Amino acid sequence: MCASFPKGNLYIHLRDILGTIYQDEWFADLYPGRGQPAYAPWRLALVTVFQFMENLTDRQAADAVRSRLDWKYCLSLELTDAGFDHAVLSEFRTRLVALTAEERFLEAVLDLCKEHGWLKTRGRQRTDSTHVLAKIRALNRAECVVETLRHALNVLSVVTPNWLQRQVQPEWLERYGHRAEEYRFPSGEEEERKSLLHQVGQDGWGLLAAIQADPQNHWMLSIPAVDTLLRVWKQDYLPQEKGGTWIIDEDRLESAKLYFSPYDLDASAATKRSTHWIGYKAHFSETCDEDLPRLITQVTTTIAPTPDRHALPDIHTNLEQRELLPEQHIVDAGYIDAEALVTNQTRYQIDLVGPTAKDYRWQAREQNGYALSNFSIDWANKQARCPQGQISSSWTPTWTRNQEIIKIKFGYATCGRCPVRSQCTKSKQRTLSVRRHEAHFALDAARKREQTEEFKQEYAKRAGVEGVHAQGVRRMGLRRSRYIGEPRTHLQHVVTATAMNVCRLHDWLQGIPPRSTPLSHFARFMKEAA
Repeated sequence: MCASFPKGNLYIHLRDILGTIYQDEWFADLYPGRGQPAYAPWRLALVTVFQFMENLTDRQAADAVRSRLDWKYCLSLELTDAGFDHAVLSEFRTRLVALTAEERFLEAVLDLCKEHGWLKTRGRQRTDSTHVLAKIRALNRAECVVETLRHALNVLSVVTPNWLQRQVQPEWLERYGHRAEEYRFPSGEEEERKSLLHQVGQDGWGLLAAIQADPQNHWMLSIPAVDTLLRVWKQDYLPQEKGGTWIIDEDRLESAKLYFSPYDLDASAATKRSTHWIGYKAHFSETCDEDLPRLITQVTTTIAPTPDRHALPDIHTNLEQRELLPEQHIVDAGYIDAEALVTNQTRYQIDLVGPTAKDYRWQAREQNGYALSNFSIDWANKQARCPQGQISSSWTPTWTRNQEIIKIKFGYATCGRCPVRSQCTKSKQRTLSVRRHEAHFALDAARKREQTEEFKQEYAKRAGVEGVHAQGVRRMGLRRSRYIGEPRTHLQHVVTATAMNVCRLHDWLQGIPPRSTPLSHFARFMKEAA
């Protein structure tokens, strides 16, 4: 090995410093106690991490185990070892997902870092999210229903061919024998297209009715493809008793979560500024303490439309379980709301740093009217005083968007005779919407803090988390899911984070500093000229 790599390489250095990282005992619950011995789980775990470090397929990773000297050294294999079939990696991942054991990849590396003093608790961390495309072909509604029925027919053809033979119609071969494509649909009159979609709906409802008619066939409803058929039909068609017709007006769709493919029901659509995608969202939390490696401590995967602030409680709960809660957590505006500020300060003692949502009411936006900040609130007596000295007439606690708020109203008579009413409200009376006491003060304090120079310096450190996305995308294919479904996609994100940690540890131990954002030739020229 010394002759082949006189200066060593990443894998040799990691084995010499970190050892095997994983132990078979950590994965013992994935396998039965009896039967044929499995390939060493610690090796499969390490190969999986190496696979993501180089963005390899299962087959390429299995070939690397057989052919590469540095991998054999790190895996403690003889030079003549023949390795394993590439399908073993897929089976290993299936076992991990079945027992939700994917977090063990990251936890093992983080525990090693704690032991060596490379990771400290109550430090500084930063979090950001990025979009991830699902491993499916994006389908419009018409393609989705046809492909869903086609998928169900393909599965039933294998599972229960005799029963299906009694249900199919001769014309189904032409209608569902090929993959659903837009160009296969009628391109002329809109009525022809509606007629086709109506017929597809009748075929699907008829197939489901045939299954439900005989109690002995009810087991088919538990087949994933049939269950998907029922879900999609409930989304895109009226119930059979109401005609079972295609829902033309998309506003009438019953399902709050639309399905875009029968092969991945977890994938959802979302839009962020100019980016529109179908898939998921990955949240990475990274340490950013001075003189220590920048390590990813936590990964959360959500469906695409989930707001960032909804992921923050899970992030902190997971960090608390790992005893890795930060003292200061830097996030962008998507994670900040008044309740999060209160919870993180009182429960976790975390200083949450990030810009708050602005007051976009016209009084505050135009800066020539009486905004909420111009009113004084007497929490003890449950009343508010306006800038003209008038007292509110009602104080009503209520809930909106799962948040507790208080509606404070001033009387019609009070506002009606006010000489500056045009600067306060455009209606007959002024109504204030404020959060509960603790949340109101937390948000007010955060907004005042944003105006300080200290906040600007602290928040500037958040930009460094973009390097996580850049490394994950360019080196490990982060923004494209390798697998179907949210559980397997989360496994991909956890292993990606582990692979990045291994690469970063190697660079830090070798004295290689993190790379700065590259500049174009022109930008470098102008910077030097200045």
